[in-house]
Amino acid sequence: MSKGLAQIMKQAQMMQQKMGKLQEQAAEKTAEVTTGGGAVTVVVNGKNQVLSLVIKKEAVDPEDVEMLQDLVLTAVNEALKKVHQEMSEEMSKITGGLSIPGLF
Repeated sequence: MSKGLAQIMKQAQMMQQKMGKLQEQAAEKTAEVTTGGGAVTVVVNGKNQVLSLVIKKEAVDPEDVEMLQDLVLTAVNEALKKVHQEMSEEMSKITGGLSIPGLF
């Protein structure tokens, strides 16, 4: 194997190790989003898991369930978007901006 190809293989292995470590750390990365002026707060992790959901008592109106549903959906989707963006930025540092499908 030529020195150039050996160097490329070594760099690829290092990148793969760093990407694996980042994926392991994804569970530790969290994002928190609050909607409705503090009525709903959601925390998610980098593995797209909802870690906590807090709904203030005053946000619960039996006459307007749709508003509460919208607040929860918005908070969850924004938190997932936020943590995904953070993970993508970290992955971009590893890959040098190279987009690899299926990774964050």
